[in-house]
This record gives sequence, structure tokens and C-alpha cells, in this order.
Amino acid sequence: MLSRWTNFLTEDGEKEWRQRDLEFEATFTSKEELNVNWNKGWFCLFEALESLKVSDLERIIYIRNHGHTVIEAVNRQLMHYGYHVGQIVFIGKLIRGVQWQSLSIPKGQSKSYNEKKFSKEKTRKHFTDDL
Repeated sequence: MLSRWTNFLTEDGEKEWRQRDLEFEATFTSKEELNVNWNKGWFCLFEALESLKVSDLERIIYIRNHGHTVIEAVNRQLMHYGYHVGQIVFIGKLIRGVQWQSLSIPKGQSKSYNEKKFSKEKTRKHFTDDL
């Protein structure tokens, strides 16, 4: 994320200082260190997005010399991050086994969940407002 979003309007998303192969090595020594780096990446992304103006959205930026509009690059990366988060969840489920707590609707509870949702009137709000 740091490579992709640092100076993303003016520099290629694949920086010379990125050591991609090292990203696959277990170098974190604590959960806290992992969280600091995780948050650093997300902060960089959100800071980059907050800096955007409407006029920037159709600008061409580059990822490994391949041109994307800013909108295309954002969509590409968000899908990529979703893929990686899915990998993390899958590994978590493997490690925790039966102790895994669902991040969405727990298995066997779909019917009661939907009954509860459909018993309410239709509304327009963010899906996380009830959490």
C-alpha cells in the first residue's frame, strides 16, 4: 500500500524502494508491530484518497508503466485488498477451527437473520449503521 499510494498522482505505483519479495517473509516480531504496519498502509491509502479533487479522477496514473485513470486504479487496488483480506480470513478460520467466530452471518443463522431484517421497514442507510 505504501508503494502504491505514496505520491501516486506523480510517481509510478511500483516504487524502486519497494522490496516485494521481503513482504512474504515472516519479519514481524509482535502483533503490535504487525498492527502498526497494517495501519500505516491504510493511513497512506486514506490520506491519498482524501487529497483527491474531482478533477483528479480521470487523470492517468501508472502502475508498472500501465496507465489507469485514478478511478480505475482505486477500483483495482480495493479489489486486490479484498482478495488479501479474504486470504487472511481463510487462514484465521483454518487456525481457529471450531472456535472461529463468523465475521458476518453465522452458519445456520441465515433464516433468522433475514427474518429480522425483513421485519423492518425499508430504509436508506449505510449497512454498518446497526453494528
